[in-house]
Amino acid sequence: VLLHEDGLDPAQFAHELKAYPIRFFYGVPNSQNPSGVTYSEQRRKDIAELLRDKETLLIEDDAYGELNFAGKSLPSFRQYLPEQTIITGSFSKILAPGIRMGWVVAPPAVMEQLVIAKQASDLHSNYLSQRIAYEYLAHEDFDAKIRIIQARYKAQAEQMVSLMKELMPASVRFTTPQGGMFVWVTLPEGISSMEVFERALKEDVAVLPGTPFYTDGGGKNTLRINFSNSTPEKIRVGIERLARVIRDMPRS
Repeated sequence: VLLHEDGLDPAQFAHELKAYPIRFFYGVPNSQNPSGVTYSEQRRKDIAELLRDKETLLIEDDAYGELNFAGKSLPSFRQYLPEQTIITGSFSKILAPGIRMGWVVAPPAVMEQLVIAKQASDLHSNYLSQRIAYEYLAHEDFDAKIRIIQARYKAQAEQMVSLMKELMPASVRFTTPQGGMFVWVTLPEGISSMEVFERALKEDVAVLPGTPFYTDGGGKNTLRINFSNSTPEKIRVGIERLARVIRDMPRS
């Protein structure tokens, strides 16, 4: 289903719901990976209304929900569809990358089945990681840590977008993230993101070609850039080099 700057295309989603017996819908409404798009409140209402009273579960992957730059979250789908929504979250984005821990919020009947499936899969999550997460949440100011991450990522995202506006060819389009970790770039038709990737790597700049994010092999002129793990100086140097690579690219 097409994804626009304000979220999922409701008309196409309605068509798919009529055409197929869809049992569950998976979405990342906050700072979606890879696009960085955040669904507007209206789009959330539109999707919820389309799913209301249907036998379709909505899986809301909220791994990036705490990383919004405004400091205020939009409503969860659970607010509109409490009996159909499953929310998943992750500590790896907000506590430490090595803490491979997450959580689930689900209706009681669904949670009962999830617990059984979890026990059958691996009995339980790593106890040491659970204990570390518990001790941090119990004894540290986790909200303060989140505010620090939000402020830092916001500054890095704004710097990256500002440099891209200044240095990229006018034909290159890119998102302005409201949170998360990524900027999504659309290159002019005829420029291969895989070739950009290979040339940029020779300049010590790593980007991710967009094709693996498409189920139909599309996105050959798209790529994802991460801003969360670079210093301001590295962001400047990286965007300068990437812009030069793109300017020098031949078109097929």
